[in-house]
Amino acid sequence: MSMFCYQCQETMKCEGCSLKRGVCGKEESTANLQDELVHYLKAIALKNQKNGKTNKEDAAFLMESLFATITNANFDDARFKELIGVAKEKIAEDYNENDIGVLATKDEDVRSLRELVIYGLKGISAYAHHAYVLGYESDNIYNFMIESLASTTKNLSQDEMIGMVMKTGEVAVETMALLDKANTETYGNPEITKVNIGVGTNPGILISGHDLKDMEELLKRTEGTGIDVYTHSEMLPANYYPKFKKYKHLVGNYGNAWWKQNEEFESFNGPILMTTNCITPVKDSYRDRIFTTGVVGYKGVKHIAEDNGKKDFSEIIELAKKCAPPKEIEKGEIVGGFAHHQVLQLADKIVEAVKSGAIKKFIVMAGCDGRHKTRDYFTKIAGGLPQDTVILTAGCAKYRYNKLDLGNIGGIPRVLDAGQCNDSYSLAVIALKLKEVFGLNDINKLPIEYDIAWYEQKAVTVLLALLHLGVKGIRLGPTLPAFLSPNVVKILVENFNIKPIGDVDSDLKELIA
Repeated sequence: MSMFCYQCQETMKCEGCSLKRGVCGKEESTANLQDELVHYLKAIALKNQKNGKTNKEDAAFLMESLFATITNANFDDARFKELIGVAKEKIAEDYNENDIGVLATKDEDVRSLRELVIYGLKGISAYAHHAYVLGYESDNIYNFMIESLASTTKNLSQDEMIGMVMKTGEVAVETMALLDKANTETYGNPEITKVNIGVGTNPGILISGHDLKDMEELLKRTEGTGIDVYTHSEMLPANYYPKFKKYKHLVGNYGNAWWKQNEEFESFNGPILMTTNCITPVKDSYRDRIFTTGVVGYKGVKHIAEDNGKKDFSEIIELAKKCAPPKEIEKGEIVGGFAHHQVLQLADKIVEAVKSGAIKKFIVMAGCDGRHKTRDYFTKIAGGLPQDTVILTAGCAKYRYNKLDLGNIGGIPRVLDAGQCNDSYSLAVIALKLKEVFGLNDINKLPIEYDIAWYEQKAVTVLLALLHLGVKGIRLGPTLPAFLSPNVVKILVENFNIKPIGDVDSDLKELIA
């Protein structure tokens, strides 16, 4: 077996990528280097536990390194070799090299629970890193990174491992709350916003990923240059923040979810900046126009590193001036900005609509999009829901239905987009507030159903957060994670009634029952 990886939804045959190249495009050398890096990160965690305290510098390194191993983040072997070198220096002692990789854990149930913690931790690391670059940190999150990674090397009982899985969900909620605070205190609370999806006549720069600080720096540097800035995929919600609205050259959003970037990056004509995960194998047609920064890496693609807290985007700007304006691929606008602060301002209106029967159900359809043809399911579900239902969404899953004409209920749009995948926290806040308003003692008594799409590890983090909050009956698709063993699936079904998505007609009947 050349490699083994089953951390994402697209993993081969829903079993695991084990040939020379993963479905995501990751080469076997990259997959094996990622396994090696995680192996040494566990050693760093054990060393911190042995010392009886968490070294913040080590914790920050764990956070960045785990983030780099998320699906579609870094395809550059050289960058992983550098991280491994730093990790070995931090250990400064011999460490067992015979148990590298997922399959080193022979018992499939133990392996499943360990990987569930690790993948949840990867998502936590991504969200914590976004907060970190804005100056927000948490000792509790750092301590948990050490504790949870170290736990995956120990012979814990099944109950202890399940306890660690649930604690991962608890810390996931804390991490998303920290990032929400970082984003809103830095850029203001998202507002209801109409976002242009057409193009202007100026040359442009396309920014994709999730990092709002990179977005801010790019907007500052391009102001007054005659260059327009467009968001792509998960950067769409940047248009909702008040601080970004002051930049008149932020024209709108170009394109759709991450997996369409090969064709959309070609037609954009100008340079592209990838700020976090969701890069796909780069085509020659735009290879000389794409740049990476942060944890993102791709062999042969120019990387813009941070230098004394700043990034030099001058090369991107100069290149943009020489490029043709973007080719128009669609026209119109989409509406978003329904994070918890904005929705709670509409609380009276929403509550009245529920009491009057104008709104009978909320359907949470947050999560990830992907290439899988079965994801048409989510478009069909959205289009088939009756007019008295409202879709709550966050993450790039929304691109399956956010451009459908689904209308509104008394002025309330039937698709309420809270933002990026990490903004799923907003959906939890909204649900908890509704629970309080209606005087309920159980979140599951609300008229809310969960039909979640997943792709990578941040979605796993969001799922564990929902489980920690006590949400039951979640539908998950297009497939259940390959890393869940039959026995672990049984535990999740018995305790939380998690189920795979079914056929559209049957699920629609159950969702609106």
